[in-house]
Amino acid sequence: MIHECWIKVSGESIEIRCQLKQPNSNPFGWIDGFEFICSNYSTQKIFAAMAIDFKSIKSLFIVEDPNAPAKTPKAEPAPPGKAIAANVDLPPSRPGEANPKFLEVLMKAMEAANLPGVDYLEYRQSVKSLEKMPMDEQVRYQSAFAMAQAMGATPQKLVESALHYLDVLKTEQSKFDEALRNQTTDRIGNRQEMLKNLDATLKQKAEQIRKLTQEMEGHRSEMEKLEHEIKEATSKVADTKNDFVASYQTVVSQINLDVENMKRFLK
Repeated sequence: MIHECWIKVSGESIEIRCQLKQPNSNPFGWIDGFEFICSNYSTQKIFAAMAIDFKSIKSLFIVEDPNAPAKTPKAEPAPPGKAIAANVDLPPSRPGEANPKFLEVLMKAMEAANLPGVDYLEYRQSVKSLEKMPMDEQVRYQSAFAMAQAMGATPQKLVESALHYLDVLKTEQSKFDEALRNQTTDRIGNRQEMLKNLDATLKQKAEQIRKLTQEMEGHRSEMEKLEHEIKEATSKVADTKNDFVASYQTVVSQINLDVENMKRFLK
């Protein structure tokens, strides 16, 4: 296990020696088989080795296991107060996952905003490459900085360039927020407005049905009343007719009887 590293810059060459934390071993040993831990390696070659390949920039931030099933790693939850703004309240859903399409957009934005010289991205690539070496995190960061320092980098420049890329990503987030708001309005907001209008229409029609039902009940009661009045009136008319016929028959019968008697008795 690497315990400490010494980095010496002499003119156009860099020499890096690492103390190995192993019992009964030479306290100083050369680390072979890794391009960033070397001796008498020209600064030009180191700079070329530190140059960013933007086709693989995603690997600096996303660890992919070639033997693992095809699945994007889950993204860290957004910190409080950093939630994506939208015009409607979105219900709770599954945890987010790093999406290749979005990663591609973010990486291209960082590529377009890449600063000249050795900045955070090159430094990050060095730190990432040193993960292959058996050294702790502090030594890894210090070793990567020694190589970046040979190309003019300083801690302040590295931090400032990292903040620069954070600003670039924040700009992309603002663009995404706006796109999300538009998409939310188009796919959800408009449908919610339609749903609201349909709900109001249904309530209006329900009220109309209630009023019509109430009117129908009134008409039905009125019909029943009329039917009862018609029945009573019909009965009265029939009784009146029968009484008139009976009266008529009485008078006519009497007259007819008198006529017969007068013919018979008066000669």
